[in-house]
Amino acid sequence: MKNLVLIICLVFCTSLAQQAHAQLSKKEKKEWKKRQKSLPLEEFKRIVEESSSMKGKVSSLEGQVSSLQSRVADKDAEINRLKSDLAAAREEASSALNTIETVNETRTAQGVVFKVQIGAYKNMDLKKYESAGGDFAAEDIDGIQKFTLGSFGDYWEADTFKKYLREMGVKDAWIVPYKDGVRVPIKDVLEGIVN
Repeated sequence: MKNLVLIICLVFCTSLAQQAHAQLSKKEKKEWKKRQKSLPLEEFKRIVEESSSMKGKVSSLEGQVSSLQSRVADKDAEINRLKSDLAAAREEASSALNTIETVNETRTAQGVVFKVQIGAYKNMDLKKYESAGGDFAAEDIDGIQKFTLGSFGDYWEADTFKKYLREMGVKDAWIVPYKDGVRVPIKDVLEGIVN
């Protein structure tokens, strides 16, 4: 039995040596032959088995790497699709905001609009909050800052909002009309509304 194992190992070693010889120079071949002869049989067997085991692990890891590369490619494609969707959504949102601004400018510039003024102050500057959105507006008339909320096409809607603000504690809230974007006295626009 020992002789059979020894013969198999020698045959295997010889085939490995031949493969190595095919790729090695003469000097390297001689050195590797010396090493092979000085190696105990058990150690040589362990090295060969370990090499075989490592080749299997390398093959398995190469399969995992290939699978992971495929998954990364799929994720990259999904990221690119989502970036494209995001860009389209941003473009759509920008377009919608432009449309809203145009509608608001048109609504304010033409016809009668009612706003609820919540205060008028000499030394207060809240204009920076105009860009916060909504219908908060500030205007400077003769050095006095006047602040309004809302923009209503109907007097009665503005009146309801004014009453709501007064209930909340803004006692000085009152309705201010704008005709074609210009502030006008309320009597000039109420004649056609309240009869």
